[in-house]
Amino acid sequence: MEEQNQDPNQINIELSEEMADGIYSNLAIITHSPAEFVVDFVRMMPGTPKAKVKSRILLTPQHAKRLMKALVDNISKYESQHGAIKDIDNGNQGGGIPMNFGGPTTQA
Repeated sequence: MEEQNQDPNQINIELSEEMADGIYSNLAIITHSPAEFVVDFVRMMPGTPKAKVKSRILLTPQHAKRLMKALVDNISKYESQHGAIKDIDNGNQGGGIPMNFGGPTTQA
């Protein structure tokens, strides 16, 4: 029998077909407590005042920080290949959620 040399630090990750399709989100709402970070991924539709949470991820503070570092690293690599990602403000000075979200705006 042949012995397999497997790295003990290697993780075997399984991705189901359903999960591989992914879930589209165009808004993330992040809250935290002393013990955990909660990230709600939301899909907002133009002109619709109601939105649904599509996925909720719970993280320890340590894993939240690792995720932040991984995102910073990946965004840096992306921008070095494809150019700077434009930060879209849509005139929303407060940095909150743009309520019209690109849909029709009301006028008095």
